[in-house]
Amino acid sequence: MRAVLQRVTRARVLVDGKVTGEIGPGLAVLVAVGREDTAATAASMAEKIVNLRIFGDEQGRMNRSLLDAGGAVLAVSQFTLYGDARGQRRPSFIHAAPPEQGKTLYEEFVRALQGLGVRVATGIFQTHMSVEIVNDGPVTILLDSDKLF
Repeated sequence: MRAVLQRVTRARVLVDGKVTGEIGPGLAVLVAVGREDTAATAASMAEKIVNLRIFGDEQGRMNRSLLDAGGAVLAVSQFTLYGDARGQRRPSFIHAAPPEQGKTLYEEFVRALQGLGVRVATGIFQTHMSVEIVNDGPVTILLDSDKLF
């Protein structure tokens, strides 16, 4: 599983011009499911994200987690995070999970976040979405369950 986390002051996702998910302060999380991922991978990624200390404390240092800050998550599926463009002009998505597996584990990821006490808004899986993100900092973190980066 791969995720791009952006600390935001606000974020929302629109499908066909209608808002499907919107948050105030928290994290916009673009998430992709890989072929080898499981429910345990989704749970582990959710736990990592909510406890990652990237929110400012009283001294302005990144020392607080999403849970500490009381922020929300906008979770948006984005299989293109598995795009491999090394050596070619058209990315290969062979390492991304097929749609059925991707949807199941994306939904498991959302449930895991909710189970950790986080308010979660979402986009709609496998649709064309417009994502509006107001990055705070800017702070952007890349995560990979296989620890490739």
